[in-house]
Amino acid sequence: MSSKFFIDPDIKKAETLPADFYRDEAIFDKVKEAVFLKAWQFVGDDSLLPFEKYAHPFSYLEHFINEPLALVKQADGEIKCMSNVCTHRGNIVVQQSGKQRGLSCMYHGRKFSLSGDFEHMPEFKEAEDFPRPCEGLQNFPLEKWGKFIFTALDPAFEFSDVISKMEERIGFLPLEHFKLDSSLSRDYLVNANWALYCDNYLEGFHIPFVHPDLNATLDYGEYKTELYDHMSLQIGYADDGVDCFDLPSGHPDEGRKVAAYYYWVYPNMMFNFYPWGLSINLVQPITINKTKVKFISYVYDHEKLEVGAGALLDKVEREDEFVVEGVQKGISSRYYQRGRFSPTREQGVHHFQRMLSEAINS
Repeated sequence: MSSKFFIDPDIKKAETLPADFYRDEAIFDKVKEAVFLKAWQFVGDDSLLPFEKYAHPFSYLEHFINEPLALVKQADGEIKCMSNVCTHRGNIVVQQSGKQRGLSCMYHGRKFSLSGDFEHMPEFKEAEDFPRPCEGLQNFPLEKWGKFIFTALDPAFEFSDVISKMEERIGFLPLEHFKLDSSLSRDYLVNANWALYCDNYLEGFHIPFVHPDLNATLDYGEYKTELYDHMSLQIGYADDGVDCFDLPSGHPDEGRKVAAYYYWVYPNMMFNFYPWGLSINLVQPITINKTKVKFISYVYDHEKLEVGAGALLDKVEREDEFVVEGVQKGISSRYYQRGRFSPTREQGVHHFQRMLSEAINS
């Protein structure tokens, strides 16, 4: 199968990605390079780095890209993201989270500053053309949004553009007071291609058929999708009597009853804002037909957890998994090739699949 894809810009004419996109290993590998190496990823919040001169090791998209990185909080409080691989023989430099006077590789004693600059290497006095500029630890882009930390290896767009667009609607929320609730945060293993999970998230078309409880809280007829560069927004308006946001004067949705703002950021991050707080969903590929979905909950108002569109998140997730895993089985059929988009209900899926096809084709 050709690895070139075409999604017609006109949703009224467009066909979906072919089934081979989701089942061809060569395409899956190409997605890793063309999509995820150029994407931003959520790392965590600033509680990972409680003090100055503190380092935290992590893996960029563990089980998929597995790039060893480290966050390091400088003496002045700035956070840097850098390679966690020693430039001598490739050992991991920061083995565990903790305070650091400097960064030192335990294998042969190569030392780096907290900003990743090369400082010293034993037994290298006779080495010619040493040290070279590449002896330091490579730094990578890092963005903070309130307490939240994001990084990228070779980003194709500015994450600040995404933040500014989200803040147009949720900027009134006190994100600095949102608290991580580990009891509500969990990982799900979905036996399906990562992009099928995103396809499902990006449309409310299935809500009346798959999510009876969620459908009872939302006004399906008013459900709305807005498209932006590198992201999209779905707005769930509330039925009468359903808990909704208390929107300030001058807000773009002033006078409307909004139950939820569902933001998707290309290619695999979801930021779901409810009156009780925020559920971050990270869709992380493992294999071509196995995906880990991380739910990370930040709570602002515990009293609203059990009401409205943000209630029963685990049940909604299980319902989504059942459908997505069914689609994974279905696209293995030799008789299914590709479908069409609903012009009124699948704008987000069309937008996502166009972005994927353009990234792969380039």
